[in-house]
Amino acid sequence: MVKIAVILGSTKPGRNGKAVAEWIYKLAENRADAKFELVDIADYNLPLYDEPYPAMMQKYTKEHTKKWSQKIDEFDGYIFVTPEYNHSIPGALKNAIDFLNVEWKNKAVGFVSYGSVGGARAVNHLRQITGGLQMADIRAQVMLNLFTDFVNMSEFNPDPRHNDEVSELFNQLISWSEAMKTMRE
Repeated sequence: MVKIAVILGSTKPGRNGKAVAEWIYKLAENRADAKFELVDIADYNLPLYDEPYPAMMQKYTKEHTKKWSQKIDEFDGYIFVTPEYNHSIPGALKNAIDFLNVEWKNKAVGFVSYGSVGGARAVNHLRQITGGLQMADIRAQVMLNLFTDFVNMSEFNPDPRHNDEVSELFNQLISWSEAMKTMRE
């Protein structure tokens, strides 16, 4: 059975992403075809990238990098939960991704985003980033709008139609994660 991380990609105080990631994880717990884990990058206290060697070498010298590497390497696939900040992803998420390289390679990735236009531009950037890391991004994605899926842009209240979108995201991500796992083996 494949193991999938739901990665909460914002570290901002009062972030909307926590409720979104918990919602995705709660829906994932109903699945019997994969194991899911909620991973909050804020729990890893990653400073700005501070390793002396390129990530592709995996010559990590810092304990925070070793801990992050070990956690991310456990998974066969990922769901990035990201807000859109200034038409892109949060710096904390990009930094967390940049700490590693090989750990992401040949694994599947899906996206759940939120923002004034559903976080679409953030996901476009994430597709470029993950593609460069040789990750297989699935087509299905969930885009949540700050004006329609949040009360006062802060209290998460997703439209029920998103449940079907999440289900399709899970279906595609699990299939691709299984295929990529076979390829890695």
